[in-house]
Amino acid sequence: MTERQTGWLLVVVLVGQLILVASQVTAGDSSKSQLAAFGLRLTAPIARAAHGGIGSVSSMRNHFHGRRGLLRENERLRQEVEGLRLELTHFYGLDEEAERLAQAIGFSRQERGDLRMAEVLYLDRSSWLRNMLIYAGRTDIEINQPVLAADGLVGRIVLVKGSYAHVQLLIDAAASVSAMVERTRRQALVQGTNSGGLELIYLPLQADIQVGDLVATAGIDGVFPRGIPIGTVTSVEPGDELFHRIQLEPAVDLNRLDRVYTLDRPALPPPLEELPRLANP
Repeated sequence: MTERQTGWLLVVVLVGQLILVASQVTAGDSSKSQLAAFGLRLTAPIARAAHGGIGSVSSMRNHFHGRRGLLRENERLRQEVEGLRLELTHFYGLDEEAERLAQAIGFSRQERGDLRMAEVLYLDRSSWLRNMLIYAGRTDIEINQPVLAADGLVGRIVLVKGSYAHVQLLIDAAASVSAMVERTRRQALVQGTNSGGLELIYLPLQADIQVGDLVATAGIDGVFPRGIPIGTVTSVEPGDELFHRIQLEPAVDLNRLDRVYTLDRPALPPPLEELPRLANP
């Protein structure tokens, strides 16, 4: 063994002895050795930096996932808006054509009237009454005025006291409204059920009806104007020998209802006003 090799061997032995001694000496009052304390001081900043890096990477990953979801939702909404615009353009052309035909035969369509907002004060959708109390903030509300929400028909006013009114909900078993299947234009009657739902009745078995069909007001009961959404067909079963048994999902979610709109309609002439109304309980 050369002198140089002997020197390196001595250095290694001395370093090993120092490490052994340090491992047996405690750091002050702590039970940790000086070596452990030194290792902790050396590795703690590295561990903290690594943890921070992992947290940053996780935060960035969550950000990118959220951004990707927002981009997908934005694209879906953009396509939906585009489809609605195309549909509106289509109906606009049909409306213009209907207006020209009406003018050609001297027919003037009845105005629908104004929508006026009212605040929902109380909503009973569980008892047999199925009614709602609203505050309109004015005194020109009247019995039999239709009550709507943004999604469709809610019911009709059955009692007025100043600025307050009781509304009979459409899901009330005593409520009914003339209805029309939009796809086929077939007319029938919608009634509330004891379970708080809706059913389409008096639709013959030979009539074309499918799950998913939209049902709207037919406008022939003297209370509700034509074309207000009522609900969507959820089930079609053979009832008796003449009619289907059809269940509807209401267009309006009563669980999210905090304001409604009353619809002003032109008054009927007195002789017609005395005629019985289909929607009366």
